[in-house]
Amino acid sequence: MGWTRNIRVAALVAVAALGLTACGGGDEKPAAPGKGGAPIVVASFNFTDSQILAEIYAQALEAKGYPVTRKLNLGSRELIYPSLKSGELQFIPEYQGSAIAAGFGKEPVKDAKGEHEQLAKLLEPNGVALLNYAPAEDKNTYIVKADLAKSKGLAKISDLKKLDKVVLAGGPECEKRLTCFKGLTDVYKLTNASFQTVQELGPRVQQLDSGAVTLIPVDSVSPLAGDAKYTALEDDLAMVPTENVVPAVNKKVLDERGPDFKAAVDAVSAKLTTEGMRGLNKRVDTDGETAADVAKDWLSQQGLR
Repeated sequence: MGWTRNIRVAALVAVAALGLTACGGGDEKPAAPGKGGAPIVVASFNFTDSQILAEIYAQALEAKGYPVTRKLNLGSRELIYPSLKSGELQFIPEYQGSAIAAGFGKEPVKDAKGEHEQLAKLLEPNGVALLNYAPAEDKNTYIVKADLAKSKGLAKISDLKKLDKVVLAGGPECEKRLTCFKGLTDVYKLTNASFQTVQELGPRVQQLDSGAVTLIPVDSVSPLAGDAKYTALEDDLAMVPTENVVPAVNKKVLDERGPDFKAAVDAVSAKLTTEGMRGLNKRVDTDGETAADVAKDWLSQQGLR
């Protein structure tokens, strides 16, 4: 979930100056009636997985009687963080590794527990706390054609050294990223690897299917990562940090709402899995369902509403 998202940093100044509420950004719904007090402002980034997660947490809180206001599909982390730090946005499902790297410009420690501690310390001065992280991850994953994996014995990224040549297709930024092509050469020490710039995912998949390239990056929650046509290679040297979903919550909200609020949120996080999110994303991106509907179904199936 990191570098593959488009970042519009130029808008940062406008958002910071005007505030997200003032500029009317995102898909906003009115607060639900509940336990009283100001509504908890739940936000999301501008991609499917984040919107589904925000709906899941928002609906779970509403089911427990907490008032919620949604501000969804707002944009990238660079746009949202000023309002999260100011308290205008109070709850967002985050992704640990990317939050550390993109939100604070730090190098993630690359294990889930360590990243949780690292991110908590970075957010603390801004009055934002973390609750429990989920098993679910949305991280860069590298896929090859399943028939190639079977014929050449490819199960992990380091197995790529078995091939005569390896061509990785990705966006232009991938070439210099340690979590992408640079990781193949610097972390995995592949001397048989080359890079091809292919900006959009659709053409990348076409190149992979045709055999023009060897592997491409996708999000771990993408249906492609679980498609039988492809094999997702294990990142055995951990060039990509963990990206566990974690609720980042305004500290004042946590203090005001107390342990029942935390327990309600943690109960949701405990049930989230990468495979499960992959299925929910497919229902929205491929089947055309709404994030709100698939979130409602998931919560019902998990006994959380």
